[in-house]
Amino acid sequence: MELGPVPGAARFAVSAIFFINGLTVSNWLARIPAAQAQLGLSEGRLGFALLGMAVGALVAMTAVGWVVARSGSRPVTTVSVLVLCVALPLPALASNALWLGLALVVLGASNGALDVAMNAQGVAVERRYRRPILSSFHAAFSAGGLLGASTGGFAAYLKIDPLPHLAGVGLLLIVPALFVSRRLLPASADMALGERGAGVVRPSRRLVLLGAIGFCGLLGEGAVADWSAVYLDSALTTGPALAAAGFAAFSLTMTVGRLLGDRLVQAWGPVEVTRRGGALAGGGLGAALLVDHPIAAVIGFACVGAGLAAIVPVIFSAAGGLPSVAPGPAIAAVSVAGYTGFLVGPPLIGLTAEVVGLPVALGVVALIVGVIVPLAANVAPGVPARKVATGLPAAR
Repeated sequence: MELGPVPGAARFAVSAIFFINGLTVSNWLARIPAAQAQLGLSEGRLGFALLGMAVGALVAMTAVGWVVARSGSRPVTTVSVLVLCVALPLPALASNALWLGLALVVLGASNGALDVAMNAQGVAVERRYRRPILSSFHAAFSAGGLLGASTGGFAAYLKIDPLPHLAGVGLLLIVPALFVSRRLLPASADMALGERGAGVVRPSRRLVLLGAIGFCGLLGEGAVADWSAVYLDSALTTGPALAAAGFAAFSLTMTVGRLLGDRLVQAWGPVEVTRRGGALAGGGLGAALLVDHPIAAVIGFACVGAGLAAIVPVIFSAAGGLPSVAPGPAIAAVSVAGYTGFLVGPPLIGLTAEVVGLPVALGVVALIVGVIVPLAANVAPGVPARKVATGLPAAR
């Protein structure tokens, strides 16, 4: 099936959805220290509560993949983004750790469903353009995250209660979410992605290794998202307002990195972008933890953002180019592996911090992110799995 040109409105709509997603989630992430203080939760109990978001997202991802295949990504994206906006203030209504966890199940489910659906839309739009643009969508998400972290930090500085803050953000975003959803591509665009290869993903070695890269990278993202503010506030005693600076720096460098991502891939190639990015992220975070100073911590979180910025779009592109597998199912499989790290990692960090302390727990994260370096050869396009697994250069 030959695809015609896509109107620019579709690209703008997908970018806006990514932006709204980043904006909503980061506003909640910036208020995690306030929620922890209000409920008097230890790091371990907070980690258990955060597990609710992971459970909700993973369950939703599993179900939504089937729904998108049958109905298309447009209706799923529309419903998911609206539910996300409505669910944003629910964690602020919690009276204890149990209710916080249940509220995060709802928030996580809507976020997980939106992750799958909007990435499916992004892949469909990218195919119409016939050139790499997926990194720009993830840049929009990071831009939303930067604005949300700044908004959340300012709300904390003004001592605004999380409930009116999060409810106000959610309500303000409903109208633009409805507006841009009408300009998404129809279901026929998703159906076109299944033209090549099998509709059922077989776990080849290379696909598994791409998933492993995604797991390590997104675990690092999740660690910074959920624990950077807590680390700065509790371990380095910066106060809740300045604690948001870590995630803001992470979001800023990730946004810039994703804006430059396509150019970096053209200049260095996907393997070197992945290898150097993993080294910068893992090494930067590890060095910052050794220095044990607020400024060093903010720089370290910025290194994580810069290093991981282009990795997710690169592995999605590599998965979409695997032979004998349709792009959609392959990308979905890598997405689930990656977001498992993003969602399950932070609660496990909380449990680890309860035993050995948060700085050591984040040090383990730095080591896990560093695993990306030896796995980077697997993102090379058009190379048999037996070659990329050993790190041999790609055929040009």
